[in-house]
Amino acid sequence: MHLVTVYRWITFLLAGGYVIRMILFSDYGEGLGPLRYLTIWALIGSFFCASRMMALLESRSERRWDSFISAIAVINAMVVILYWRLYFDDPTSVTRDGTRAVWYLDYYLHALGPALQICDALFIHRSFRRPAGSALWLVGIVTVYLAWSEFVVQPMHSVPAGSVTSGLPYPFLNDLTLPDRLSFYVTNIISALILLVVFTGLAWTIRRVLPRASEDGPAHPDSLDSEDARQAQS
Repeated sequence: MHLVTVYRWITFLLAGGYVIRMILFSDYGEGLGPLRYLTIWALIGSFFCASRMMALLESRSERRWDSFISAIAVINAMVVILYWRLYFDDPTSVTRDGTRAVWYLDYYLHALGPALQICDALFIHRSFRRPAGSALWLVGIVTVYLAWSEFVVQPMHSVPAGSVTSGLPYPFLNDLTLPDRLSFYVTNIISALILLVVFTGLAWTIRRVLPRASEDGPAHPDSLDSEDARQAQS
């Protein structure tokens, strides 16, 4: 079996398994349960991306979803960066009482899972070919999540509680006034767009330095390297 096939099956099955675990077996005693968190939105996005990559691999689809896959890769990277930066600065800012989730959830959701999706996007799928489309998906998804947090999640929950408000999904947000939260949101959207530019440059370099060889006969179903004139479908 081709290594790419093995890699994608592992990525797909892990993402699907963790989606089932988080959606069906989480505690909904506090309302919306895991759907409050950007980490879970990123997980669901990763599972969808993995399913589309499997469809490409098995020639069940020709649509690359390049812009969406690129946007989810950036969101995954932002989840990892924000979680670990905030956790090491103050564990209680992103976890309840500083207590992390069980290890196999914590390290998959905040390390392994994002890494698997990002590596596929960069090295196998060769994404980041339509940065404008990716930017629209990225800003759109993040904006919808932030609106969800402020207008749906916060009114439905009384915990976590902070010095300013309560109910926002991450404890530190409840210690910020609305103007401070808006500033935080805008700063991180700009950071995500900068990260998209970095990933786009890295992907371009990878395509030039490591051009895809004709492996075992026909071109890989994800490959556009031999036909760069064709626009990647979003």
